Amino acid sequence: MTEVRTRTRADAVLMVLVGQFSVQFGATAATGLFARVGPVGAVSLRLAFAALVLLVVCRPRVRHLGRRDWAAVAVFGVALAGMNSLIYEAIARIPLGAAVTLEVLGPLVLSVVASRRASSWVWAGLALAGVALLGRAGLTGLTLTGALFALGAATMWAAYILASRHAGGRFERLDGLALAMTVGAVLTVPFGVVAGGAAMVDPVVLGWGFAVALLSSLVPYSLELLALRRMPTSTFSVLMSLAPAIAATAGFVVLGQEVTVVSALAIALVVAASIGAVRTSRPLA
Repeated sequence: MTEVRTRTRADAVLMVLVGQFSVQFGATAATGLFARVGPVGAVSLRLAFAALVLLVVCRPRVRHLGRRDWAAVAVFGVALAGMNSLIYEAIARIPLGAAVTLEVLGPLVLSVVASRRASSWVWAGLALAGVALLGRAGLTGLTLTGALFALGAATMWAAYILASRHAGGRFERLDGLALAMTVGAVLTVPFGVVAGGAAMVDPVVLGWGFAVALLSSLVPYSLELLALRRMPTSTFSVLMSLAPAIAATAGFVVLGQEVTVVSALAIALVVAASIGAVRTSRPLA
C-alpha cells in the first residue's frame, strides 16, 4: 500500500513538472507569434482556442446559473485575460526568466499575507533581494516597461488565484474554467483582431496559436487537475514555485537568452522565497 501511494505521489510530481515545462515552452512558442500578430493577438488566439476546446469537452450547463455565479465567472475571466495579456507584453520586452520571476511575486505576496507569521517577512526579504539583483544586473535586457508589465501580471496572478478558488467552489468539474476562459477570449479577441489584422486568419498563424493554447493552457491545466487529486495542495504549490527557474531554462534552450551567475542567483532567491512562503502559509479564507 505504501509503495503504491509513493508511486502515485511520484506520478503526480511528474505531472506538475511536465505541466510547468509545457507552460514555459509554450510561452517561448508564443514569442514566434509576436512579430505577426503582436502579444495581444497571440494571447487572444491562445484563449480563444483554449475556450473552444474546453467548451466542447466540458459542455458547461448555464441554465441554472444565478447572478453570483456569472459574477464569479466574469471576475475569473477578467483575471485570466489580464494575467495572460500582461505577461505576454512583458515577455515581448524582457527575457522570459525575468518576466516569470517578477510575475511569481503575486502568489508570493499572497502567501506572505495569508501566513501572518513573523517568518513570512524573511521570505519577503529574500524575494526582495532577488528582485533587487534583477533590477541592477541580474539579467541583460531588463527594461522598466517590461518589468512593469510583469508586475502587473503578478497582481493579476494573485487575483486569478482568488477568483479561481471562488469559482471552483461554485462550479463542478472544469465548468467554471471553461466559462471564464470564454469570457477572457471575448475580452481579448477584439483587441487581437485590431493588432493582428488579416494575419489573425492566416492558417499558419492559426495553427501556431492552437499549439500555444495546447502547450500553455490545455496540457498544463489537465495535468494539474489530475495531480491535485494525488498530492497535497502544499506540495503542489511548492512545485509551482519552480516556475521562474523553468522559465529561465526554456528561455535559454529555445530563445538563446543569457542566464548569468547573478541572474541564476536572483532566480534562486525568488524560488526559495516562494517555496518558504508556501510552506509556512495558512489556507486563504
